[in-house]
Amino acid sequence: MRQPFEDGRDWFHAARFGLFIHWGVYAVPAWHEQIQYRQGLSRQQYQTFVNQFNPIRFDPDAWLDLAESVGIRYLTFTTKHIDGFCMWDSAHTDYKVTNTPYGRDTLAMLADACHRRSFPLCLYHSFVDHNHPNYPNQGRAHELPGPLPGDAPDTAEYLEYLRAQVRELCTNYGEIHGIWWDANRLEIEDPALNDMVRKLQPNAVINCRGLDSGDFDVFERDYRGEVNEIRSFTKPTEACQALGTQSWGYREGEDYYTPHYLMQSIDRMMAKGANYLLNIGPQADGTIAPKDQAILKRIGDWYGRVAEAFHETESEPDAICTREALVTRRGDTFYIHLDSLTADAIVLAPMDRAPQRATLLNDGRELETRVETVPTRFRDERPCLRVRNLPIDEFHSEIMVLKLEF
Repeated sequence: MRQPFEDGRDWFHAARFGLFIHWGVYAVPAWHEQIQYRQGLSRQQYQTFVNQFNPIRFDPDAWLDLAESVGIRYLTFTTKHIDGFCMWDSAHTDYKVTNTPYGRDTLAMLADACHRRSFPLCLYHSFVDHNHPNYPNQGRAHELPGPLPGDAPDTAEYLEYLRAQVRELCTNYGEIHGIWWDANRLEIEDPALNDMVRKLQPNAVINCRGLDSGDFDVFERDYRGEVNEIRSFTKPTEACQALGTQSWGYREGEDYYTPHYLMQSIDRMMAKGANYLLNIGPQADGTIAPKDQAILKRIGDWYGRVAEAFHETESEPDAICTREALVTRRGDTFYIHLDSLTADAIVLAPMDRAPQRATLLNDGRELETRVETVPTRFRDERPCLRVRNLPIDEFHSEIMVLKLEF
């Protein structure tokens, strides 16, 4: 069972499903958000993308319309990625969106739309900074090879810059619901930074990648293998996954995960009690690519039919003993998430009584249930609940969720 914060941060447990947005000048070359680091571009070469960034079709309400149509309830926006480019009008650098041909504060526009629509807004912020002269580049992961001519590496000075910018973000853009730290290569522990965020934005949840452990753990793209062994998260957790397999920012010619794979990932993590942050990378003009929209709408169609199994429910890892399903519960109603079903029936031992009603959330149909002994449980002859004749062929492209009302 997830432990509540018992304060204003509990919005996080209620929202469950979020939209991650990786957007910056790296949308211009449309290769990857780490293109400067990955392809060894100089600052002068990267500056050409800054000079071309002009998202004249950016409409934050269109982004929120799309998110809401999917069933998404909060948003995490990249304020500064490892390139160091700031997507708001920071007073502490000239390397910012208001100094592009676009000339407008994209974060202010997005924040205004989120506040007007009561849509929680969280902010992604990278510790690594390829542009700031005081950042101590040492050639570690996501860093440049080393100090460039004219740089003056100074961790203390860089941290002052970082603190000043975060203070700016937490005071100039209304209520902020979270800070999503990333790329911490400084090897420093300093709870003062998160303490400042909490003082300025008491309802903000903070992830574990900052200068202390924060409020919630992160699982990214199933990189950490133990996620598949965990049956239920006992601490606040958020999984994040992109629509594309190659990049988080917009990539021309991207390779996409199938909607079925993404539904399986969403269902698996959320049924275990985690939040889920699904990422898109808007194009350089500010619009969402048609393929991204189509995948999101396909996911939203499924999610809208099964969402009750995720909201105001708790994970029940010990309710059944099969590995083919996960269980969430609200009172006397159990939801069986058929994560890896291999047949047209499922045995739900040790459940041993019939529900008053059994339905398939995907389309609302009534399901056949029986309580009886089954030959495959030869080491335990007690009767158990079976759900039979499941329409696996009809729903092979999405995750089925059963609703059992006792």
